[in-house]
Amino acid sequence: MKNKRIITAALTGAGDTTEKSRHVPITPKEIAESAIESAKAGAAIAHIHVRDPKTGKLSHDVALFRETVERIRESDTDVIINITAGGGGDFVPNLENPTCGGEGTDIQTPKERHEPVGELLPELTTLDCGSLNFGNQVYLGPEDWLREHAKLIKESGVKPEMEVFDTGHIRLANQLISEGLVEGTPMYQFCLGIPWGADADAETIEYMKRRVVDGAHWSAFGIGRMQLPIVAQAALLGGNVRVGLEDNLYLEKGVLGTNEQLVDQAVSILNSVKLEPMTAAEAREHLNLKKFNS
Repeated sequence: MKNKRIITAALTGAGDTTEKSRHVPITPKEIAESAIESAKAGAAIAHIHVRDPKTGKLSHDVALFRETVERIRESDTDVIINITAGGGGDFVPNLENPTCGGEGTDIQTPKERHEPVGELLPELTTLDCGSLNFGNQVYLGPEDWLREHAKLIKESGVKPEMEVFDTGHIRLANQLISEGLVEGTPMYQFCLGIPWGADADAETIEYMKRRVVDGAHWSAFGIGRMQLPIVAQAALLGGNVRVGLEDNLYLEKGVLGTNEQLVDQAVSILNSVKLEPMTAAEAREHLNLKKFNS
């Protein structure tokens, strides 16, 4: 599908964004409806976190994932479901006792991170391939934890989308592949512009794409004002793209947007360079995904 690209809509994320924009979906109903509307706008994949409906904060509640996924599956809209498995990795140092996490620390074991994936069996799930200084906190992804997590994903039959926030993460992802913990054609997501990971620019995309395994699928996204420029740069370099309120709240400076509006802008960018978005069915075939439920 040389002239087509996959668009992923990252619907809500885990950040403290719900007070910044009324468009960020919070409840399972809102998240599911946003996935459906984004698919109608041109997204083939819906990337899903869930939030506590009362507070709007990040949640790991499997029941919330279940309700969200069931609402999407019961709709008449075809979209590939990608459940996050990257929650529960936040470590905020307690300066009075550095061996313990301070306020905001949220750590889950690989087994806990995998729980909604193993139960609900989406077609895709994320596998964050390393640790990172994430602003003033550390996202933890120790090597042995990643091996354990990759094994759990492999045993479930779900395809991992390997999230790489820096070049060392690609090296670790490639190691997991070489050890047989990731099977089939690998799928990488270049996560760009996050303090303090890889830069969001064409040079970084070129560098990273040269270091994935031969024949791999890859996608890229930028955060904030770089979201839409990275759509154009990634697509022109042969990659798939991601937009959505997890990574950016604005259509343009000062103008808040919805997920479907951001997807619509991504479609327009692709069309402007003579590319088209893949449908969910096309992306499913292209990525060789296993569809467990309909």
